[in-house]
Amino acid sequence: MTFVSSITTSDFRKLRQNRQTYVDKTATIARALTAPQEVLLFPRPRRFGKTLWMSTFQAFVERRPGAEPGEQEGELAALFGDLAIWRDQDARAHAGRYPAVSMTFKDVKSSTWERCLAAVTAVLADAFLRHDYLRPTLAGNKARIFDAVSDGTANQSQLAYSLVILTEALHRYHGERVVLLIDEYDLPIHAAYTHGYYDDAIEFFRNFLSGGYKDNSHLFKGILTGILRVAKESIFSGLNNLAVYSILRQEYADGFGFTEAEVVELARLADADEHLDVLRAWYNGYIFGDQVIYNPWSVLQFLDNPDKAPNTYWVQTGSDDMITDLIARGRLGSSSDQEALLRGDSVEKLVFEPIALRDLEYTTDSAWSFLLFSGYLTATEAHPGEDGVRALLRIPNHEVRSVYTRMLRRWLHRGLGSDDQVRLLCNALLAGDADRVEIDLQRLLVEHVSHHDLPRPAGELPYHMFVLGLLVRMAADYDVRSNRESGYGRADVLIIPRRPGQPGVVIELKTFDPQRDGTPEAALDRAMAQIDERAYAAELRSHGATPVRAFAAVFDGKRAHVRARSEP
Repeated sequence: MTFVSSITTSDFRKLRQNRQTYVDKTATIARALTAPQEVLLFPRPRRFGKTLWMSTFQAFVERRPGAEPGEQEGELAALFGDLAIWRDQDARAHAGRYPAVSMTFKDVKSSTWERCLAAVTAVLADAFLRHDYLRPTLAGNKARIFDAVSDGTANQSQLAYSLVILTEALHRYHGERVVLLIDEYDLPIHAAYTHGYYDDAIEFFRNFLSGGYKDNSHLFKGILTGILRVAKESIFSGLNNLAVYSILRQEYADGFGFTEAEVVELARLADADEHLDVLRAWYNGYIFGDQVIYNPWSVLQFLDNPDKAPNTYWVQTGSDDMITDLIARGRLGSSSDQEALLRGDSVEKLVFEPIALRDLEYTTDSAWSFLLFSGYLTATEAHPGEDGVRALLRIPNHEVRSVYTRMLRRWLHRGLGSDDQVRLLCNALLAGDADRVEIDLQRLLVEHVSHHDLPRPAGELPYHMFVLGLLVRMAADYDVRSNRESGYGRADVLIIPRRPGQPGVVIELKTFDPQRDGTPEAALDRAMAQIDERAYAAELRSHGATPVRAFAAVFDGKRAHVRARSEP
């Protein structure tokens, strides 16, 4: 057997019929089929195999209209005969047995509620038309709603009730309860949050999902996949039969994404064994439950590339606007945590599995939770408690790290104009050139205040982004730290040379307060005095920095004031 790329399809039947390479995840489908839970939700990052998993589930359980029990045995054996689920006798009892309803909201990313509802209408119309043989079995109001949903004219109330009608009709027709599969259930809610129609979306999807999954006597098994577990009080209110298996749980941990053994086998099939170290560095590092998981999309893209060149394949499939906004608006709190992440360290944070997207505006815990569950961080340890989950978070691999570094480089470039200008700023810091640093800080400050609705004093956020930007830009030769213990206190910024004999920089930053400081010059005097009194330059000297450049910077609205001096 050789590697035949499967990145072109998430349709299980097509993939198997075309003899494309398939990584067997059917053991987890068998587990879900035989589990006592009636409704299961699997939140996973995008492009981690959710759609293919759902397609495989449907292909295994679905009973064709008019098919007698056992009639599909040969067809199913051809599709599943060499897979784990076919060897599971308990799971085999469910093969080809149930009517199935399947839909995906992966393309419902509309900018207005009206367009969102129109897109949902189209998805439901398609699902109903696949079962149009049911129409003659219906009468009265149920027939009218079936027709309205099928032809795309249903109103919002009819759409919210539609799954009740469809599952009931399927149950009565086939004599078996229904499997209901909804893929990427939360993408319309993400779009609603981004574009300002969150309340409308939450109200509709609460009613819609409750109709299909809550106390539905016609349901055998319900599966939902998405990126996040949206807070129960927002959308799953009253859905007491829902079992959620997030990335922090042990169960089903290997169901989405690739394990080490699976990637080793894929590399062997693709004759790419010598590239395993690259695959590990770039695409491994996610921790799901007790499993170390690779990003499947990026692994397949890499193996399909004749050059076997690492690239940001997964990153390119989505927008990093939300992560940029979280960092730029200071939603993650202190920059020191982000600095630690960029250096490859872990940070301990409280995270919550159910996420109310609105809380991203107000709480740092929600922001960290969003980054974890959407795949931009991973948890090396997780300890549940009464107030949430205490987790050690880190950036999983090179590919994801590129999201942070690219965003910070873009921020510096936007403020300063070009990479050459960023280089000049770094050189000015190392040379002790206060005039040049003042000009560049001023430009960054004006640019940042112009592009963001700042929730706190304007001076703090440019500093926050300034430090992270320097860390990325100067990382090869300097260790950039902020709020680091040095001498008798904590310096705002230290730029520490990695080799003795190179310049080192200490920066003390202040926000101007007229009542306290009187004038910006007085504030600069105070900042310089603090550098001396607290011996902030001590750590620079301990690393062999020479000379030491000491900077004081004061932010006054959109104005920056800078003073510098050099010490041997």
